[in-house]
Amino acid sequence: MFKKVVIANRGEIAVRVIRACRELDVRTVAVYSDVDRDSLHVRLADEAFHCGAPPAAESYLQIERILAIAKEAKADAVHPGYGFLAENGIFADRCVEEGLVFIGPTGEVMRKMGDKVTARKTMQAASVPIVPGTTERLTDEEAEKWASKIGLPVMVKASAGGGGKGMRLVRKQEELSQALKRARSEAQASFGDDSLYIEKFVEEPRHVEIQILADSFGNVVHLFERECSIQRRHQKVIEEAPANRMTPSLREQMGQAAVSASKAVGYQGAGTCEFLVDAHDKFYFLEMNTRVQVEHAITEAITGVDIVKTMIRIAAGESLPFSQGDLAIRGHAFEARIYAEDSDKNFVPSPGSVSIYRPPDGVGVRVDSGVYQGAEVTVYYDPMVAKLVVWGIDRNEALARLKRALKEFVVQGIKTSIPFHLKVLAHPKFIEGHYDTGFIDDYMAGGKGAPEADGRERDIAVALGAIVAYERGKKNSNISSNDATSDVAGVSSWKEYGKRRQMRGGLL
Repeated sequence: MFKKVVIANRGEIAVRVIRACRELDVRTVAVYSDVDRDSLHVRLADEAFHCGAPPAAESYLQIERILAIAKEAKADAVHPGYGFLAENGIFADRCVEEGLVFIGPTGEVMRKMGDKVTARKTMQAASVPIVPGTTERLTDEEAEKWASKIGLPVMVKASAGGGGKGMRLVRKQEELSQALKRARSEAQASFGDDSLYIEKFVEEPRHVEIQILADSFGNVVHLFERECSIQRRHQKVIEEAPANRMTPSLREQMGQAAVSASKAVGYQGAGTCEFLVDAHDKFYFLEMNTRVQVEHAITEAITGVDIVKTMIRIAAGESLPFSQGDLAIRGHAFEARIYAEDSDKNFVPSPGSVSIYRPPDGVGVRVDSGVYQGAEVTVYYDPMVAKLVVWGIDRNEALARLKRALKEFVVQGIKTSIPFHLKVLAHPKFIEGHYDTGFIDDYMAGGKGAPEADGRERDIAVALGAIVAYERGKKNSNISSNDATSDVAGVSSWKEYGKRRQMRGGLL
């Protein structure tokens, strides 16, 4: 087992890894940016090192800085968590070059599965069903030809990345040109790669994913499925395990497909195969996340397997301590992602200081969080405040427990998505478990039936919140002054702020 692990991340996932390491008697090293000096993960780790300025590109994405910290701390492994460098093949390669164990798959595997076009080809070769579409990067002209061949509706998708970035649904031919333009622009900005491909849009799709664990001895198991169909603009909001309307036969087929996919690329560690399931129970490979998932906790709840500790043990050279026959589903679990957003105002970010933080407790309740009372929530990073995970003997008990826990969850000083979660849970379609990925668009305010949030106003909100957080952090970190703060004084609205910045030629 390792003696010391660097956690190349922040927030709740860094806290989660620290706790797993502590149970394995492994020392931990946290990294932090200027605005994260007092973060929970920094307080819990055995050691902590500064990694840069608030923007992720200047701190948590600085590969050489993270490696230098690992060397200085005399660590022997790095855990990337999720996000940031977690699926960066170059980072995984550099860790190995520097004599560090990367707790996850190899860089080569990441590149195979991280690029969606390559992943689709790999899955085809392994006889794993994929959504009808292209397996090549397309020019706009080629994309239009393929759209006609496949038939509308189609999804335009970025070859690199994930999280709903560079993705557009096209239902009408006249929408295609603009969709391609916007998807390319977003993909370039998010991933530095504007490559696109096209696939058939699956009507009434359910987003079902299979958790896998694979060791270095060729053993691969799946830990059953999670239902992730409650999504807002391609971002998951509420997940549950096991999935709704899942037959034993379909579970077996999807589980075996995920195992086959993992073996096809020589996977090692914890990973997730994501599938779309149509109204006729036909399933199609979507992508593979080569890391621990945000929603891994609900699988832990129904299987009793500690996924993070297992992936650390695998990386340390141990074999899986169980086989597929040892695993079984027990009960039902939900996860609600609590975000620092104002759902009554088109989910605009709500940065600020958490004046009161009182998470729920009791039987079957787990809260994974990176904040505490008095902590600062900035807009530099993902706005997730906490993951509320509940378990019950069946879905009805778990649902009742989730409602109870949400009502007990008190967060003040910032707005959160808790009211929106309660609205989702009260809807008859959700209660009966008969929903697909269009649920929020079709039934909830904030979906396609509601006006789209003004993009510039949202950017202004983010910019203003960032400036405020930046200035607060400067007091304790000697950050150089930013003249943008002069724009904040006397501003009474995001629009007013935007006008002032435009007048001064400022870029948001």
